[in-house]
Amino acid sequence: MRKIKLFLSALTLMFAGSAFAALPVPTPAAPQLGAPSYILVDFHSGQELAGKNADERMEPASLTKLMTVYAVLHELNAGRLSLDDQVTVSEKAWRAEGSRMFIEVGTKVSVEKLLRGVIIQSGNDASIALAEHIAGSEGTFAQLMNQYAQTLGMTGTHFMNATGLPHPEHFSTARDLAKLAAAIIREFPEHYSLYSEKQFTYNGITQYNRNKLLWRDPSVDGLKTGHTQSAGYGLITSAQRENMRLISVVMGTKGEDDRAQQSQALLNYGFRFFETHRLYAAGTALAEPRVWKGVTEYLPLGLSRDLYVTIPRNQYEQLDASMSVDGMITAPLQPGVELGRVIVRLGDTVVSEAPLVSLSAMEEGGLWRKLVDEVLLMFQ
Repeated sequence: MRKIKLFLSALTLMFAGSAFAALPVPTPAAPQLGAPSYILVDFHSGQELAGKNADERMEPASLTKLMTVYAVLHELNAGRLSLDDQVTVSEKAWRAEGSRMFIEVGTKVSVEKLLRGVIIQSGNDASIALAEHIAGSEGTFAQLMNQYAQTLGMTGTHFMNATGLPHPEHFSTARDLAKLAAAIIREFPEHYSLYSEKQFTYNGITQYNRNKLLWRDPSVDGLKTGHTQSAGYGLITSAQRENMRLISVVMGTKGEDDRAQQSQALLNYGFRFFETHRLYAAGTALAEPRVWKGVTEYLPLGLSRDLYVTIPRNQYEQLDASMSVDGMITAPLQPGVELGRVIVRLGDTVVSEAPLVSLSAMEEGGLWRKLVDEVLLMFQ
C-alpha cells in the first residue's frame, strides 16, 4: 500500500497559523440527561456526539410511525402507490386505540391525507388504514417494516404493528431510530417538509403536532413524538443550522416537557461545540495510480459518497488527511472496486475513513500492452 498526503480541499483555512485564526473552542462533556436512552448524531457524517444506552431495546411507541411512513414513501417512489389513491377505511382502522385522525369506517380517504394524519396527528387509525391498503393486513405490513429495518442495519429493532402500540416483541433502540430518521431525510427530501407542519384538520377536527420544538426552535423541522404509559415519552428531532444538521433521539422520559427540554439540550450542545465539513465530493478524482495491463496506464480513484467530518469547533486546520492505494493494480476493473482508503485524523484520532474506489472501468489492453507490462513488472 502506498500512502499519499491529501490536501483538505479548498476549505483549508486562509488564516490558519495567523494572528487572526480562530481559537479552538473548549469542548465539554455532553450533558447528562434524565432519559434512560438517548443519542445525538450528525446527519452528514454519522458521528455520534452524545449518547446513553443508545443500543438498549426500548418500547418505541409512536416513534414506530417513522418506519410506517418510510415504507409508504417507498411505495410512492416505486410507483405502486399514488398520493391521490383512495383508501377505504376498515372497521379495524376505525376502532384503533390511542391517538387518532378520526377517519370513519367505510369512507375513502386519500393517501396524502392519511400521511398527514400519521405524521402530524400521530393517528393510529391512519397508520392501520395505510398498512392494510399496502399489504392487505397490518401483520403483513409489519413484515415489510422489518425487512426495511434489516436493510437499514437496524439490528436492535423488531416491529409487530404499524402504530407502536405495546407488544412484547415490538422494540427498537435510539441508535436504530436515528438511522431511520437519517434515511427518511436522505431518501425522501421531497416529502420531508411534512414533518415540520404544525397542524392538520380532518373531519372538522384540528389537531396540532405534538413536537413542541417546532414552536420553540426555528431550526427544528421534524420528526416524531411517541408516548404510551409503558414506553414513557419519546421524541426524534432533526434541526439544521447553517450547513450542519443534527438528529437527536430521546426515549422513556417522564413527560412532554421533559422530552422537549432534553432534546433541546442535546441539539444546543451539538451545534455549540461542533462543526461539520464536507472534505471531498463523491466522484472527484483524488488519485490516478498506475494500472498494469490495461488499455490506458492510469485510473482515476475517488469516493462513492461525499466525505464529511464532524469535529470540535475551530479545529479544522488541525485535520490531517491521507490515503493508501494498493501497490499493484491490474486490469480489468469495474467501477466501484475498492483500491485504497482515505483516512482523516485529528491529532491521533481517526475521525473519518472511507474506501477509495475506481471511478471508471478499465478494460484489458491488447497483447502488446500486456507483454510490455509483463516485462516492466519484472523490474518492479
